[in-house]
Amino acid sequence: GVWRQTKALLFKNCLIKCRTKKSSVQEVLFPLFFLFWLILMSMMHPHRKYDEVANTNLGTLDTSMLVNFVIGYTPPTRMAREIMKKVAFDNFEDGIITEEYLSEEELQEASAFKPSNFVGVVFNDAMSYQLRFPDSVAMSSIYMESR
Repeated sequence: GVWRQTKALLFKNCLIKCRTKKSSVQEVLFPLFFLFWLILMSMMHPHRKYDEVANTNLGTLDTSMLVNFVIGYTPPTRMAREIMKKVAFDNFEDGIITEEYLSEEELQEASAFKPSNFVGVVFNDAMSYQLRFPDSVAMSSIYMESR
């Protein structure tokens, strides 16, 4: 019956594995090697986490630094569009350029092409978001390096 056929097939596979030890070892070691390599790469390039910043009075905004400033955001929902429209035109008389992206990956690619004047906003829901900055951000005339 079925049990006999399954048993015979398993026995046949064991014989093949024993006769071809080199390929059997490769089948086990190659995935382990790639797993080790991925872990090593993730340890070499850790994710950056920024601490919360306390509320402080930052003074008046120097709008001359915001020339050709771009704020990219994702996902392009109705709520995100309304928030970004309010940010762009209610706070600045000239407005800031806002660009919407379909995914966070597209947002990251865009920030790589415009690192000096680009900030990304990822909306998690209607009440929370995350900011994506390039490696260094110019503030006044002081450059703050990322950790």
